[in-house]
Amino acid sequence: MTYHIDPFGCAKNQVDAENMMAFLNEAGWATVENADDADLIIINSCGFIESAKQESINAVLGWRKLYPGKKILLAGCLAQRYDKELAASLPEADGLFGNSDLPGIVKAAALAAGKTAKKTAPAANTGKRPLLSLPGSAYVKISEGCDNRCSYCAIPLIRGGLRSRSVTDITEECKTLLERGIKEICLVGQDTGSYGRDLAGTSTGLPGLLESLSGLEGEFRVRLLYVHPDHFPMPILDIMEKDKRFLPYFDIPLQHGSEKILRLMNRQGNAASYLALIETIRRRFPDAVMRSTFMTGFPGETEEDFQALLDFQEKAQLEWLGCFTYSREEDTQAWSMKGRVAKKTAAERKRLIEERQVSITEKQMERFVGRTFDVLVEEKFEASGEIPAELSAGEEELYLGRLPCQAPEVDGSAVILSPRQLECGALVPCRIFARAGFDLQVRPR
Repeated sequence: MTYHIDPFGCAKNQVDAENMMAFLNEAGWATVENADDADLIIINSCGFIESAKQESINAVLGWRKLYPGKKILLAGCLAQRYDKELAASLPEADGLFGNSDLPGIVKAAALAAGKTAKKTAPAANTGKRPLLSLPGSAYVKISEGCDNRCSYCAIPLIRGGLRSRSVTDITEECKTLLERGIKEICLVGQDTGSYGRDLAGTSTGLPGLLESLSGLEGEFRVRLLYVHPDHFPMPILDIMEKDKRFLPYFDIPLQHGSEKILRLMNRQGNAASYLALIETIRRRFPDAVMRSTFMTGFPGETEEDFQALLDFQEKAQLEWLGCFTYSREEDTQAWSMKGRVAKKTAAERKRLIEERQVSITEKQMERFVGRTFDVLVEEKFEASGEIPAELSAGEEELYLGRLPCQAPEVDGSAVILSPRQLECGALVPCRIFARAGFDLQVRPR
């Protein structure tokens, strides 16, 4: 039996998809890149916000229209959260499978395909799973669920409370990935800053995990993603200063600059405390790069609150920023809050944030021009047509990759002009010679 997986959602969801693939492959299934060749199409869905939910449902409908005779399994967050509702309202799916028990994918796939259900022993969560990332990098999920209970967030409804993996388990996974040639490990979780709070005994939390990873040998780098600002573990800065393999890239979802809105979101910080955190990080790491997310249109957000957010954006000068409009999610605390903001107003505020961010990001990227950093080479540029004149200087090869200031999928790219063949998945020292929008143009040293 063959399957094709259609992944949606965040990096955590990607790791789930990779683990599902590992369980299926071990049970005798074979993955195929082209859905034409698949007996079963698996949509690994997202259920975080309304637009993501609709995208996953549309995928089911689209695949069903394209392949009326194939079997389709809806997996992931959407299936976990709305299993009963979808079973009754989405006949286009031949089966549903959540994410609370990933080894069960083998049984769910067999049932959806109309075959005899097989059981398989849970495989160890190691770095041997298939990877959906571009060459050279891998996501490592260090925890599951979240205890923060932000009033707008449905993640605890889908994923449950915080459940951290052991330091030993994570370190062994990273070691295996490094042995496979991985050069960049991205640590992910719903809130990596809370890692270890739920572990019994004398857990040292995220700093202890980083200390353990620091003991691994080899040329690699570690990127830390999704750190909640209200309990940022400051000791990790000491570890990052000692071991330069930990990139000074900080993904901190700040969400807003109005203290009133932050309290309604069930967050404890304010603009002053968040700006102080940013200042501390930049003082200790001159090359620090920060990514964040803002939300517009939260219930009760007035024009004054929005102006506070604009003021915060200007003062923070974040290198990277994603902005989202509030999505009203049932069973969350914010669902019943008064003062709902019109969708048109929320969208206009989002547009203004994004418009103002363009010049900030371009200015922040400009400061790296003329300097040399290791670039992770990810893919050879194979687009048809000639290389743009502004990039052509006799070079024959054009590649895309990422600098330390660029996280996978969400930030700009490094456009690599090389007089020689480069290996995808390798770290190559490159000098940045120009900026083009959000991208940086580099040449190997």
